[in-house]
Amino acid sequence: FLPSPHFSPSSSASGLSDDPKMPFKRYVEIGRVALVNYGEDYGKLVVIVDVIDQNRALVDAPDMERFQMNFKRLSLTDIKIDIKRVPKKKELLDAMEKADVKKKWENSSWGRKLIVQKRRASLTDFDRFKLMLAKIKRAGLVRQELAKLKKENAS
Repeated sequence: FLPSPHFSPSSSASGLSDDPKMPFKRYVEIGRVALVNYGEDYGKLVVIVDVIDQNRALVDAPDMERFQMNFKRLSLTDIKIDIKRVPKKKELLDAMEKADVKKKWENSSWGRKLIVQKRRASLTDFDRFKLMLAKIKRAGLVRQELAKLKKENAS
């Protein structure tokens, strides 16, 4: 038996190292917030409340019933809340509110990107047309300013 190169006596109780050389930090663990990849709950944030086996977890969210979900359907996020194994719904809601999960998600680059994707998908044809005109107008203004700066530098 050889000890892991990342093991140190000061490692956390879970045996996971806080070593800066270890970039991967999204572990399947109780309290980990995950995003549903596909299926009827696509795009929802869920919390892993129990691990059933190597392929499935028991997940829960404020707006859905607790049920099992395959890990292939989940994308683990960096957000983790402090809960015990299989908490009551009220305890889960309190922990999510205390950890400010929704705000953390909306402020993350991943969350912002998904919000922008949803907004773009909901645009009407006329909205896309207005957006195109705004981009053309902005590009024209940038071009004018660039021409001014070039003219100043040339003289």
